[in-house]
Amino acid sequence: MNGNLLEAYKQTVYPVLGHGPRNLQVLKEAFEHQDGDRDSDIYGTGMLIEEFQSKIADCLGKEAAVFFPSGTMAQQIALRIWCDDKGIKKVAYHPLSHLEIHEQDGLKELHHIESVLLADAGSLIQLEDVLGMQDDIACLLLELPQREIGGQLPEFQELEAISAYCLRKGIRLHLDGARLFEILPYYQKSAAEICDLFDSVYVSFYKGIGGIAGAVLAGSEAFTKESKVWKRRYGGDLISLYPYIISADYYFNQRLHKMEQYYEEAKEFAGLFNQCHGAATIPAEPVSNMFHVRFDVSKERLEPILIAVYEETGIGLIASIKETGGMTCQCEVNIGDCYASVPKTELRNAFQLLDAKLRTVD
Repeated sequence: MNGNLLEAYKQTVYPVLGHGPRNLQVLKEAFEHQDGDRDSDIYGTGMLIEEFQSKIADCLGKEAAVFFPSGTMAQQIALRIWCDDKGIKKVAYHPLSHLEIHEQDGLKELHHIESVLLADAGSLIQLEDVLGMQDDIACLLLELPQREIGGQLPEFQELEAISAYCLRKGIRLHLDGARLFEILPYYQKSAAEICDLFDSVYVSFYKGIGGIAGAVLAGSEAFTKESKVWKRRYGGDLISLYPYIISADYYFNQRLHKMEQYYEEAKEFAGLFNQCHGAATIPAEPVSNMFHVRFDVSKERLEPILIAVYEETGIGLIASIKETGGMTCQCEVNIGDCYASVPKTELRNAFQLLDAKLRTVD
């Protein structure tokens, strides 16, 4: 029972999470049926990139779209454009937004843009939070789902109300839709119907879609034209981005229609955790293919328990855990292609063993 949890997870016969290892096979599979004589994109131009951008713009219901090597680049640029357009160097978003906690103050250091944090860290942004703002802002960013609090989502009517208010007040509304496609089953809306509420949209192609890397920023023709200028300034116009584009397109076609399956499987998986002693999911029932699990036991005590379960059953349930203070810890779960291949009887047996072991913890 000694060892590293991630390594133990990787050695299981049935690792449950995601789409499988992010190794070179991801690229090989995407390129398997490609014509080797097909021209690559060159500095953001060419049929390969332009066709994909048009395809995603249509999917999102926007006039145009631009492919970026990273979502961090795309979103900082989107907010800079809206700040310049409005003449206000302030934007609002959640305290646990990616821009706030994972980007080394990129907005502030690169663009001198000030962030206005809305809602408590553990809560979603609601209309009342927007109405209560004291600052004039150029843009409000909403992340759907809100990853750092378990992938929670507001009701669609709440989004409509926020969108209508921003429209009346001249506030631009930007969607951090890194996991946009994963929330379509919950809302029972198309991507275009959701994006219609927003002035600009970012989507990722390596999360639920499972490509190598890359993102798209979509909006009006004028907005995306300006984003291309900033993309060049950021050094985002690599001579060719085709490995990212081809893999994004391939896995988009392979997995978009599976989002309903992933969502239903996430609810099933969460139900198994919620039957375990001292474990609870956030939210109680997932609203996408992702959720968090909180354990009423320390990371130090939980890891050897999980490793023992993995060794005995061959089922990998969790790849990593983070301490949350005191005698609790937490993990993030994402469901993809792997879950369907796990024998359900063996999965239930693994949870029964986990439950029994958790009950022995003082």
